[in-house]
Amino acid sequence: MTRGQLRVFLGAAPGVGKTYTMLEEGRRLRSEGRDVAVAVVETHGRAATAAMAEGLEVVAPVQVNHRGLLLSELDLDGVLARRPDYALVDELAHTNAPGLAHGKRWQDVRDLLDAGINVLSTVNIQHIESLNDVIEQITGTVQRETVPDSVLRAADQVELVDIAPQLLRGRLSQGIIYPSGRVDAALSNYFRLGNLTALRELALLWLADEVDSALNRYRAENGIRNKWEARERVVVALTGGPEGQTLLRRGARIAARSAGGELLAVHVSSPDGLREAHPGELAAQRTLVEKLGGTYHQVVGSDIPHALVDFARGVNATQLVIGVSRRPRIQALLTGPGIGATVVRESGDIDVHIVNHASAGGLPVLPRLGGALTMRRRLWGLALALAGGPLLTWALVSMSTPASITGDVLSYQLLVILVALAGGIWPALFAALLSGITLDFFFIQPLYTVSVATPTHILALVLYLVNATLVSFVVDRAARRFRAARRSAAESELLASVAGNVLRGEDALAALVGRTREAFSLKSVRLVADGVELAAAGTAPGTDHVPSGGAPVSGAPLLLPVGERAVLELSGRDLEAADRRLLAVITAQLEAALDFGDLTETAEGLGSLAAADKVRTALLAAVGHDLRRPLTAATAAVTGLRAPDVQWSEVDRAELLATAEESLATLSELVTSLLDVSRLQAGVLGVSLGSLDAADVVLPALEELNLGPAEVELEIPPGLPSVMADAVLLQRVLVNLLANAVRFSPAGAKVVLAASAFAGRVEVRVIDCGPGISPERLEDVFVPFQRLGDTDNQTGLGLGLALAKGFMEGMMGTLETEDTPGGGLTMVLSLPAAEPAAAPDLLSADGTAGAGAAGGTP
Repeated sequence: MTRGQLRVFLGAAPGVGKTYTMLEEGRRLRSEGRDVAVAVVETHGRAATAAMAEGLEVVAPVQVNHRGLLLSELDLDGVLARRPDYALVDELAHTNAPGLAHGKRWQDVRDLLDAGINVLSTVNIQHIESLNDVIEQITGTVQRETVPDSVLRAADQVELVDIAPQLLRGRLSQGIIYPSGRVDAALSNYFRLGNLTALRELALLWLADEVDSALNRYRAENGIRNKWEARERVVVALTGGPEGQTLLRRGARIAARSAGGELLAVHVSSPDGLREAHPGELAAQRTLVEKLGGTYHQVVGSDIPHALVDFARGVNATQLVIGVSRRPRIQALLTGPGIGATVVRESGDIDVHIVNHASAGGLPVLPRLGGALTMRRRLWGLALALAGGPLLTWALVSMSTPASITGDVLSYQLLVILVALAGGIWPALFAALLSGITLDFFFIQPLYTVSVATPTHILALVLYLVNATLVSFVVDRAARRFRAARRSAAESELLASVAGNVLRGEDALAALVGRTREAFSLKSVRLVADGVELAAAGTAPGTDHVPSGGAPVSGAPLLLPVGERAVLELSGRDLEAADRRLLAVITAQLEAALDFGDLTETAEGLGSLAAADKVRTALLAAVGHDLRRPLTAATAAVTGLRAPDVQWSEVDRAELLATAEESLATLSELVTSLLDVSRLQAGVLGVSLGSLDAADVVLPALEELNLGPAEVELEIPPGLPSVMADAVLLQRVLVNLLANAVRFSPAGAKVVLAASAFAGRVEVRVIDCGPGISPERLEDVFVPFQRLGDTDNQTGLGLGLALAKGFMEGMMGTLETEDTPGGGLTMVLSLPAAEPAAAPDLLSADGTAGAGAAGGTP
C-alpha cells in the first residue's frame, strides 16, 4: 500500500490564515474531482472560516466527556472507514482527550498516512518542539502542546502562510480573530508587535533551514560534492580614498546575491600602509555603509595585509573586496609586491576581489617617505646600495675625465641619499662607506689602489663620509618623526571614531571596550569593577587566529587600572609602548565615562527629590483649599448643635449630625490619602506581599462600591495563577479604578473587569466605554491633584490614580493606560504571578479550554 502524503500549512501566530488556506486548498482539490473530507476543523466562530468549510463533507467527530466537559475530537476509525483521497486535519499539535487511541493528533495523522490517505494539516511555529524554549523567552508563554520536529521534517510539503504583523494586529483589533472582550489582553500580551515580528522571523528561518536540509539531501542523492555557498559575509577594505564608494557598492552587490548576506567595511589605520585617509571621504563612506545595511569597523595594525586578513577571519568572512593599488607600475617594481598581492597570498579559503577604479595607477613618483623602518625596508635599502653602487660606478668610469671628480662625488652622494630614503640610516652608512672606498679606488690618483697621494683628497673623503652620515641621520630622523605623526593620526582617528559612537547614542563603556579590542586586534577586552563585569568584547569561543600584528599571544591578560575601582583586562597579543600610550588615553576616557555615569545617577536622584518637593508644595496648597469645605461644614454642624440659645428639632438635629458625620468621613478620607501620598514620597510605604487569588480581592472591591452584574462584567478565566500582592493595597487600587470607570461610563454600558496571565505576570484590566482621555493628557492622569473633567472640587484632591500607581509600584507592579477599541479607557494592572503558569485560555490559539491549544486560523 502506498503511503499517503502530508502537507502542512505553517504559520507564525494564530490568525494568519492557516485553516482558511487549508480549506481553500480542499475546495480546489474537490473541484478537480478528488475525494476530500474534513476530518476535523476548528472555526473558532470565525465567519470567513466557517463559510469556507461549507460544502465540504465532514466526518462527524467523536464526543468525549472529560471532567464534565463534552469535547469534540477527531474520529480516527470513522475517517479510516470513510477512506477519502484527502483528509483535512486541523491543529496538528492538538492534545486528544483521554480515552482515545492516541494522546496526540499528529499520531492520528500518522495512522491516516499509513493507510494511504493524503493529509492536509496546520500548525503554528510555537508548537514545534525544538523551538519551545525560544518561544517561551520571546512570549513568556510555556507551550504545553508541541509536535516533534521529525514529524514536520518528514512532511512531503511545508507551506508558509504569512501576513505582516501590523496587518495581523489590525485583524485582531477588528474582532476577526478573538471576541472583542479578549482583544485588549491579546494585543498587549501575545500579539505584541515585537513578539509577532520575532515569531515571523522564526517561521521564516525554520522553513529556510528545512529548504537547506532538502538541498543537502538532493546533493547527497545526486553525488554532488563541490561546495555550494548559500550565504555570504563580505568584508570591504577602505583606504579613505575616492575609490571607497565603488568598493562598497561592489561588496553590497556581492552580499545581496545570497539570502542573509552581510556587508562589513573595515579601515586599517597604520603608519606604513595605505595612503593617508581623507576625513571627509571616510565619513561619507561610513554613511554609505550604513545606507547599504552594513557595519563599519576600524582597526590599527602595523601590517595592512595581515590586519585585513586577520579581521576577515575574525568575522568568518567569505569574501574580501580590495581596490587595485594606486601606486604606479614603476614604483611597484621598485618597492615589491603591494597589499593586494600579499592579501591574495595569505587569504587562504577567503575569496579576494581586486576591483579596478578610477584612481588606480598614477604618474611616476619617488618612493614615499613612509618612515616604517622595518627589517624589510632596511633590506630594500641594502639591496639598493649593493645594486646601485656597481651600476653607478660602471656608468661613471665609462665617462670619467680628470675634471669630473666633483660630479662623481655628487653622484655617489645622491646614491647615499636614495638609500637613506629607502632603508634608513644603517643601509645609508653602508652605502657611504662603500662609495667612499669606490671613489678612492676608481677615481683618485693613484687609481686602483686604496692609497691617497694628495692629503687634500683624504680630507675630501672624510668630509664626504661625514656629509653622507649626517644626511642619512636627518633622513632617518625625519622618517621616524613622520611615522610617529602617522601613528598619532591613526590614534586620533580611533579616538574620534569612539567619540562618534558615543555621540550617536551608543553606550560609552561598550563602545570604548569594543573599539579597543578591534583597534589592537585583541582576543578579548573586559571592564571589571568590584568583581562585576561592566562591559566586554571578545571573539567567539573556538576562534583561533593570529592577531594582525603577528605578535605572539600572551598567556596572562594585561590588567590596566581605570580609576580607583575598575580594571581593564586585555587578552591577546603583547602590546608595544606606543599601544600602551594610547591605552592610557582610553582608560582615561573609561574613567570619565564611569564618573559621568555616577554623576548621571546622582542627578537622577536629585531630580526625584525635586519632583518630591514639587509634590509636597502642591500638597500644602491643596490642603488649604480642598480640606476647607468638609472641615468648615463639620465645624458649623457641631457648633450649631452646641449653641445654647437654639432649640433644634429632632429632624434638624439628625440632619446636622448627618452633615457632621459625612464631612468628618470625607475629611478622614482626604487625610488618609494625604498620609498615603506622604508615605509614598518618603519611600516608607508598608507593603505586605503574599500569594493571593485575584478573585478574592475583586469581590470585596465590588461589594465596597455596591456594584453588581448590571454595572460590571467579570472575565476571570479559571486556573488563573495567584499574584504576589498586598490584599489591602490591591483592593484600594481596584476600588479607585472601578469607581472612575463606572463614573465615566455611559448609561447602560457595563464596565468590564478582565484578567489574564502572560510572561510570569497576571494582568487585570478595567475597561470602560466612556469618552476616554485625549493622547496629550494621558501622562497627566497619574499626576497628583489632577481632576480630568470635573471642576466643582467635590471629588477630593485628585490623588486617586497617583495613589493607585504608587501602590502598584510598591507591590512590584505597574499601572498603565490603553485605549479601549471603539472608544473609552482601559486601565491595566500588572503584577508578578506567584507561580509560573502555562499558556492560559485567553492566549490559546483555538479559544477552547486547555492551555496552549494549537491554533486555528480564519
